[in-house]
Amino acid sequence: MNSIRPATPADLPEIHAMIASLADYEHLAHLCTGTQDALADALFGAQPAAEVLIASADGEVAGFALFFPTYSTFLARRGLWLEDLFVKPAMRGRGVGRALLTALAGIARDRGCGRFEWAVLDWNASAIRFYEELGATLMQEWRLARVSGDALAAMADR
Repeated sequence: MNSIRPATPADLPEIHAMIASLADYEHLAHLCTGTQDALADALFGAQPAAEVLIASADGEVAGFALFFPTYSTFLARRGLWLEDLFVKPAMRGRGVGRALLTALAGIARDRGCGRFEWAVLDWNASAIRFYEELGATLMQEWRLARVSGDALAAMADR
């Protein structure tokens, strides 16, 4: 049986470990430099930047979803952005990912959001199929733009 609950500070070591596992899965471990202390501040500090749902199955942590609010000027409504969704390999195929996405859709609806969005790597065909089966539309015409590190500093100094 799956259960979904908001994360607490006691979940930080598990969340941090799952983020590292997600980075490994996505072949991006070299970019995963966030510390557990920084994560604690982002989730439970004075001005939280994000929220986390924890999924459990058979009494153990099975996965997580980290999300935060967005805003659409076109809709003049809030949105919800799913930054990370991760289900431990041993727990996959048991409805954990579906339960997390369903819970997030409920949060978006209850908060009056006009959109619930996330990104998926183009090589992750199984995730793409899964998301489309749930009713998600892949926005082929949109591309993410990112400025970070030295490029961010240079842009800010212009």
